[in-house]
Amino acid sequence: MKAINLFCALGVFAAAFAIQAGETSTNTPTAPAMSTPNEVAVIKTTEGDMVVEFWTDAAPKTIENFKTLAKKGFYDGTCFHRVIKGFMIQGGDPLTKDPAKEAAWGTGGPGYQIKAEFNDHSHQRGVISMARSNDPDSAGSQFFICHGAPTFLDHQYTTFGKLIKGDDVLEKIGTTPTHPQDRPDKRMGIISISIVPRDSVK
Repeated sequence: MKAINLFCALGVFAAAFAIQAGETSTNTPTAPAMSTPNEVAVIKTTEGDMVVEFWTDAAPKTIENFKTLAKKGFYDGTCFHRVIKGFMIQGGDPLTKDPAKEAAWGTGGPGYQIKAEFNDHSHQRGVISMARSNDPDSAGSQFFICHGAPTFLDHQYTTFGKLIKGDDVLEKIGTTPTHPQDRPDKRMGIISISIVPRDSVK
């Protein structure tokens, strides 16, 4: 299907802080199994590693979708394609595997969309949340990690975890120089995202 560049609508915040998603289908995946509480995500980037703990009480289906994609290697070789200092770093678009497709970055997804799981975990620094378009139920694979504390996104985007390691990496990526469309001048690569037992992470 034709990919459409989508942006979120946040009233007066839209112009400054619109988070683009770009899912291309309205089909939803089969209902996932409940998430395993003792697993974390290790996001290996070109700037170092970040470790995310999941909030299984808040967004179990979102977490399971993220884990399923990670275990398939869906995120491997992608990059953080949108960086706004003091706000967030956004990744998860499979189109970013190809630098030649930079004009279309932000429009890719897994080919389906998932329902929102809005919850009471606030958007604070280090929190991971799902990117989406105007439709609350339009998230797929794209996510963002808060570099600031954009609490105006609370109850409008699905938060599902927080960094427990790698704030220095978040800072490196969040402060990297950018050019128009908030693209980093230097590629902020996601080498891999692995789902591992929490006790295996030192």
